[in-house]
Amino acid sequence: MTKAENRAAAKAFDEDRERKRREEWRAQAVAADLDQLDKLRRYLIFDTRAREPARELIDAIDDYVEKLTGDRRTLHAQNHSIG
Repeated sequence: MTKAENRAAAKAFDEDRERKRREEWRAQAVAADLDQLDKLRRYLIFDTRAREPARELIDAIDDYVEKLTGDRRTLHAQNHSIG
């Protein structure tokens, strides 16, 4: 392997490592956001003191979650089954 090939391989390795690092950081950031949004959504559904309908805010949270994950129902309860 020549010096030029070695440099190119090292550069490609570094770029791949940096890309993976950015992807991991993004996944951690999305997970942290989803955790906080889930807490807010659950509060609005179950623990709100004002008892005013917060459907618009819950829908906005679901819209934002859909933008983050591609799945609007990510924060919805998953313990229901049919049958």
